[in-house]
Amino acid sequence: MPTYHRGRLVDHVHLRVSDLGASKRFYRDVLATLGREPTIETDDAIGFDELWIDAADSAGPSHVHLAFQAADRDAVKRFYEAGLAAGGRDNGKPGERDYHPGYYACFLLDPDGHNIEAVHHGPFTRNVESVEFKVG
Repeated sequence: MPTYHRGRLVDHVHLRVSDLGASKRFYRDVLATLGREPTIETDDAIGFDELWIDAADSAGPSHVHLAFQAADRDAVKRFYEAGLAAGGRDNGKPGERDYHPGYYACFLLDPDGHNIEAVHHGPFTRNVESVEFKVG
């Protein structure tokens, strides 16, 4: 019986990509730096909790901005370095942004040009790590 974890606002994000193999490598490598492993992987798709990635249909790949939470500034830096090594392109080096005090982020373009961000918001307290439910 699988166990799923969901965030509080976004239920899931679905990316359609032009090169599934390249995207699997990219997301596996960058999300590993944030302590995340695939929750499901098949020949046709890969999933990481709320993120689902599969091959584009005739409409082509989707184009979105997607931000992942990082535990600290070092995780943002590791994410950025892993993304460049896995074929991503720089879209904003790790550093503070003026969105709010303590906002530290980096931006990469994945193999399909999705704007992928890792962000650490500074010190804060969560009331729960995630919402957990079991199916079956």
